Amino acid sequence: MAMWNPWRGCHKHSEGCKFCYIHKGDSRRKVDTNDIVKTKNFSAPIAKTKQGTYKMKSGQTVYLCFSTDFLLEDADPWRDECWQMIRERSDLHFLFLTKRIERFEACMPNDWGDGYENVTVGCTIENQDRADYRLAIFDRLPIKHKNIICQPLLEKIDIESHLHGVELVVVGGESDRYARPLDYDWVLNIREQCVRKHVHFQFRQCGTHFIKDNKNYTLNVRLLCSQARKAGIDC
Repeated sequence: MAMWNPWRGCHKHSEGCKFCYIHKGDSRRKVDTNDIVKTKNFSAPIAKTKQGTYKMKSGQTVYLCFSTDFLLEDADPWRDECWQMIRERSDLHFLFLTKRIERFEACMPNDWGDGYENVTVGCTIENQDRADYRLAIFDRLPIKHKNIICQPLLEKIDIESHLHGVELVVVGGESDRYARPLDYDWVLNIREQCVRKHVHFQFRQCGTHFIKDNKNYTLNVRLLCSQARKAGIDC
């Protein structure tokens, strides 16, 4: 596993961004998250050692723009260079998530065709409104590897009609002292939809405020992922 953040900064885009950990962290450091700038690691996938070998070892999954959004408008001047590096490193698999799936067609490289084999795109949704809007777009896009990321999940949602061609659905709650609650019934409902459509499902994390069997729990942020794994419902 490797991380690649060719730029930093982002803009809040929808309800799921309300308690964004990137904005919170930047605020503590007195950094303006809305200032989008290239990072010193912009060319990380093609960086080489003194011996001329790639520093980023072959065969890894590269988590791309996990502290920003790959389809951010501010990054339009730089994205073609990123696509070029992704093409060069066909021995790596690149994964990025986006709340801006409506921009994907405008951001595709000219040779995209029906998609790059080494790229997975995760469409992030948080409520039924965004699911209906974003997944209707996602359905028709030429992408070989598709994931749906329901995180933070803010309400019960129906995505079953959008699961064709999807490899994985990830569900998770919100992590913040003021977080909106995650109801375990919503999680199980999405899992049932995935089971019916034979799509892999992963419960990534509980919410800080978690509802199970009509009981309200407040969980330590450090335990959100481990508690989700203990549920044992991934499939």
